[in-house]
Amino acid sequence: MNQSPNQQINQSPIKGLGAIVMAAGLGKRMRSKLAKVLHPVAGRPMVLYAVELAERLTGEGVAVVVGYQGEQVQAVIESHRAAMTRRTGYDKGQAPPIMFVQQEQQLGTGHAVMQARAAFARAHGGPADAYVILNGDTPLLTDATVQDLLRLHEDEHATVTMLTAILKDPTGYGRVVRHKEDERVLRIVEDRDATPAELRLREINAGTYVVNGSFLFEALDKLEPQNVQKEYYLTDIVGLAVERGLKVAAMVARDAEECLGINSRQQLAVAEQVVRRQIRTRWMQAGVTLHDPDTTWIDAEVDIGRDTVLYPHVTLEGRTTVGEDCVIRSHTRITDSVLGHRVMVQDCCVIREARLEENTTVGPFAHLRPGSVVRRAAKVGNFVEMKKADLGEESKANHLSYLGDARIGKGVNIGSGTITCNYDGFRKHETVIEDEVFVGSDAQLIAPVTVGRGAVVAAGSTLTQDVPPDALAIGRAPQVNRPGWAARRRALQAAGTSPDNGRMANPVAPRPKPLAARGAKAKKRRKK
Repeated sequence: MNQSPNQQINQSPIKGLGAIVMAAGLGKRMRSKLAKVLHPVAGRPMVLYAVELAERLTGEGVAVVVGYQGEQVQAVIESHRAAMTRRTGYDKGQAPPIMFVQQEQQLGTGHAVMQARAAFARAHGGPADAYVILNGDTPLLTDATVQDLLRLHEDEHATVTMLTAILKDPTGYGRVVRHKEDERVLRIVEDRDATPAELRLREINAGTYVVNGSFLFEALDKLEPQNVQKEYYLTDIVGLAVERGLKVAAMVARDAEECLGINSRQQLAVAEQVVRRQIRTRWMQAGVTLHDPDTTWIDAEVDIGRDTVLYPHVTLEGRTTVGEDCVIRSHTRITDSVLGHRVMVQDCCVIREARLEENTTVGPFAHLRPGSVVRRAAKVGNFVEMKKADLGEESKANHLSYLGDARIGKGVNIGSGTITCNYDGFRKHETVIEDEVFVGSDAQLIAPVTVGRGAVVAAGSTLTQDVPPDALAIGRAPQVNRPGWAARRRALQAAGTSPDNGRMANPVAPRPKPLAARGAKAKKRRKK
């Protein structure tokens, strides 16, 4: 499998640099029961974008400031980190530590950053040389932009360096106020506190900073909530630095989209489109064919091998991995699954938490539920459903079948309409079908049951007992043919009579005689 283009280029953490990610807010404008930073962008909570970026940069650890639904935010970050460790083999002990700090009351961005002081003091005995401060609601920000910001901070010997952007419509963002003559940054004014003249400014604060450690917390201690919201604004440290004659640098982002903060559902939708467009572009550059990129939906953590072809309206979700030379046709959704090389998935399939080995074929209209495994060169055909079932190498289930809680060996044929009856109303039971078994159409296998190697199950059979290897199993009532019955029925219907009181319309097959009686008659015939 090729390395995912979604993975950032490995880089050495910057010694002396700490990171602070602000993820404490409710996000009132989202009008949601879910904390803002937990809303997904391209299939992953948006806070993960900022946390992972911080991890790649810092050598002194990441402090994540949580507040509203803080336990859920922490759980999401820890779960994701553990999953990435399992998936990539990355040694968690080598990663910079993540420290969670609680902002009990949401009293503004400055107050949020204040909470990180104690965490770094415990970890390092004092402040870091410098801090990069990120927002948990800016999923579009890239490593390259933050690295440029760090270089500018160093080159300018600045105390505070901030990222800005020029927007056509800056409504809702803090404005950057510069000196009219030399363009020096003087201060940042929030949208709700700005004067009419300041509201006309189009340069906005992106909320990303690099600040010297010796200045940051000292400045935060001096903040006063002199604003409409009565909050401690982090932006006020810019004015404090200017008052003390310290250098404040600002870098205008080359791509204003990177600075998009998510504060509403509308902004969430914009970010979703931007991230998914970037993902599609990267995969096409990596050698994946997308016949209709605009209708192809690929989550951020999906991996795809070279020369795989995705048809229109394909959705790849979660931590799905697709091998090389695969073909996935239209209207198929694959979630948290693993596909080997040269897998063919036909139209309109749903595959979730399943594993398809190389050279397998699935669909059309197949449903693979969690725990399904399709072994090498096996085939799952149209309208087949699998759940916690293992279909062996080169085995086939081509039509209209349900395989649940089953272990199926190599070279097995599952006839059309076959069902493994795995639930007795109280518990689930397993069906075992050994190698080279032939199961005829419309068979029901009542679990727990085992069909031995090389056996044949007759079409229409209902099996309740194990079948020995190489045996023929027939579990159905004997067929009865009544010569002339249909012709007599038609004649009676034409005459408008029914002398058998309806028995002709609803015939009952003669009940077979007990085996003992049949045996006695046969003995008499032999004596005669």
